[in-house]
Amino acid sequence: MKKISIFLILTFIKLFSVSEGVASGSDTSAVLAKLFSRLMASRDDTDRIRINDSIKFIIDGYSESDTAFTHRFDNLKYLGQITLKDSRLKIITWNLILADSPGRYYCYFINNTGKQSRVYRLEGRYTEAPVKSDVIYNEKDWYGALYYDLRRYGKGSENYWVLLGIDFGNPSVTRKIIDVVSFTPEGGIIFGRRIFGQGNTAKFREVLEYSSEAVVSLKFVSDKSIVFDHLVPLSPAMKDNKQYYGPDFSYDAFNLEKGAWIFRSNVDIRNRKK
Repeated sequence: MKKISIFLILTFIKLFSVSEGVASGSDTSAVLAKLFSRLMASRDDTDRIRINDSIKFIIDGYSESDTAFTHRFDNLKYLGQITLKDSRLKIITWNLILADSPGRYYCYFINNTGKQSRVYRLEGRYTEAPVKSDVIYNEKDWYGALYYDLRRYGKGSENYWVLLGIDFGNPSVTRKIIDVVSFTPEGGIIFGRRIFGQGNTAKFREVLEYSSEAVVSLKFVSDKSIVFDHLVPLSPAMKDNKQYYGPDFSYDAFNLEKGAWIFRSNVDIRNRKK
């Protein structure tokens, strides 16, 4: 095992030249693909953690390189990669499933301020407790999720990004999350902003909770509208028990109106412009 670890480290050093900002994309993609394949095939937690450490080693170097915004790893099923067209923010994320301890989320936010890029390395653990909608999170208490889409809003110091994510931390309940990420002048990263309005309540984020066996859609249909399945219990007796919630084939939305995201129920998603 030590010989294998040394070989991998030497291989990664060859693949990445962080000081010069150069990455051998095709070779590195192949190495990552093999590592993720081994990660999925392994049934031993200790082995999984070792393999995951090797993945982190590669992503650490890649996230600091000059090519992070211009290069994308191809054909990697288990590595999430999102880059905005303006190259201001890139997100890399994946999860580690363990048999005898809670799973883990790994997320890299690469923020291009125009002068330099700053990398935020986040790690969260699977938890059965719901993500709170009335608090702000930071890199120290990040709840953990896999992000799959984002859009940028605001101007200047009021820039923020709306994120769409999914959390598998509870085996009975899946969560989809609409959140906001922004960066402080001091270089901190914060999650949440009180801009989601529903009735007389304003929340920091929206969290959808439903049965892990259900399939629920949450997506941008335009820059000003986020649409998602309306969730209901299977029967009135199961109200508030989220593991028995699922879609009823109608849709709700948050629409951007005068700087705030306002909840709208029973929306018609047909013929909406993207």
